[in-house]
Amino acid sequence: MLVPMDLSRVLILDSSAEQFITLTEKLPAGGEARSFAIKIGTAEAVAIERRLQGLEPPRPQTHDLLDSIVHTLGGKVVKVLIHRLSEGTYFASLLIRQGDELHEIDARPSDAIALGIKHRVPIEVAEEVLAESAEERLDVEPPIEAGEDDDDD
Repeated sequence: MLVPMDLSRVLILDSSAEQFITLTEKLPAGGEARSFAIKIGTAEAVAIERRLQGLEPPRPQTHDLLDSIVHTLGGKVVKVLIHRLSEGTYFASLLIRQGDELHEIDARPSDAIALGIKHRVPIEVAEEVLAESAEERLDVEPPIEAGEDDDDD
């Protein structure tokens, strides 16, 4: 079973080469959503953050190049799928429709999400990945930003 998810957080830490994105399950009102964090590189985190803010870099980045190639070849990005977790590494695919054909392209989750954000395509995660993520959560939990957990005010 595939679970619809939202990109709920991009955490960029100036002091680290490891950045984080958090995906949170889409649920009807009142349900308790599951979430998990994925470690990504700084370039990918910045690209995702820029896309979320609607900022265009002065020159095309790698994700823009890929998007241009897909479009030029008559393709359309339709979905990001995170389908496997193995030894702390997430595996994803980018689903691209080209005419009547649907192509599943192997991708890092950060690259697929960076491209998928531009087109506002669904992000889906395999149920077994969510279950495994819950078990591994403590190993990849992003640090708390200063002031973020200050509920005492």
